[in-house]
Amino acid sequence: MKDQAKVEAHWAETQRLTYVMLGIWAFFSFVIHMFATTLNGVKILGFPMGFYMAAQGSLIVFVAQLFWFAKAQNKIDQKYGMAEDE
Repeated sequence: MKDQAKVEAHWAETQRLTYVMLGIWAFFSFVIHMFATTLNGVKILGFPMGFYMAAQGSLIVFVAQLFWFAKAQNKIDQKYGMAEDE
């Protein structure tokens, strides 16, 4: 029974992390681009921010998000003794 509680706690934290990641992904995939015309008033390196977020910004966030997710999931796995290297 103790192992089952550990598995359920691990899954709960993994789900929470997944929902946070999906929220961030949705924000940078859809919400930012819905306000592209408004963001065009701000300039980054001479380019309008709406254009920058569509061309580069969102992609940079997605790559950073992948590294963050891998590190956070590994930390959760180690916390519950389910890491690959154990």
